[in-house]
Amino acid sequence: MSDLYDTDVLLWSEQQAGLLRRRAAGELVNDTELDWPNIAEEIESVGSEQRHAVESLLLQALLHRLKAEAWPLSREVAHWRSEARLFRAQARRRFVPSMRQRLDIAGLYHDALKALPELIDEQPPLPVSAVCPVTLDELLADD
Repeated sequence: MSDLYDTDVLLWSEQQAGLLRRRAAGELVNDTELDWPNIAEEIESVGSEQRHAVESLLLQALLHRLKAEAWPLSREVAHWRSEARLFRAQARRRFVPSMRQRLDIAGLYHDALKALPELIDEQPPLPVSAVCPVTLDELLADD
């Protein structure tokens, strides 16, 4: 079973799902056909992928917010603010309460600071806070 997992994860997942459904319905299945270590790994990765998706959306929201703050006279400000709202809304829809303790907003803000370009419209950025000025709740709030 692990060989199939390594060579064709789609086929592996379909087969494993079928076996698990049959077992859940009370049918006897050969336990050796169930790839328990990889099943457990895949279940765990589902949560990690969801958390990473929310982190990515929040990072983009912070980056666009910072651009609007650092270059307030740019003609792109309205676009950046709109994008930040969209990323926040998408993060809000994917967020689940168990993520709260696992999301590092200060770290995401630091990453967004590092991602700021040196120049936009040939202008350097205005100074922005080195410390994250918003909380997770503020980021996820519905404006």
